[in-house]
Amino acid sequence: MIMSSSSRHVVLILAGVLLPLCALSAAPPRLLGLEDMSCTAWKATKGDPERREPYLQWVRGFLSGHNYASQSRQVGEVSAAAVALYVDRYCAEHAAATVATAAMRMSDEYSGRNAPITR
Repeated sequence: MIMSSSSRHVVLILAGVLLPLCALSAAPPRLLGLEDMSCTAWKATKGDPERREPYLQWVRGFLSGHNYASQSRQVGEVSAAAVALYVDRYCAEHAAATVATAAMRMSDEYSGRNAPITR
């Protein structure tokens, strides 16, 4: 079977999104993010919208990826302000965590699943 270029891209994107989701219980996912995704780095951006913006965009992109991979459990439209409030609260409660972990928990909560993805 010959695949068109666009079909190959869709397959690669799906593999890149779905394979990490399938392996969540086996090993932590490898996420592409900012150089420092720690809650400490996030907190250091408070009051500096220019430095905070990449984190906000990353989380919104992560939530979009969740929606792509889990179309039956969609995260609704969330504003940058909602993301900032969620990550602020999560990082305040889990100082050693990362922005990526906050994004994962946000996708759990906002999709109605209310639990981490498991196999």
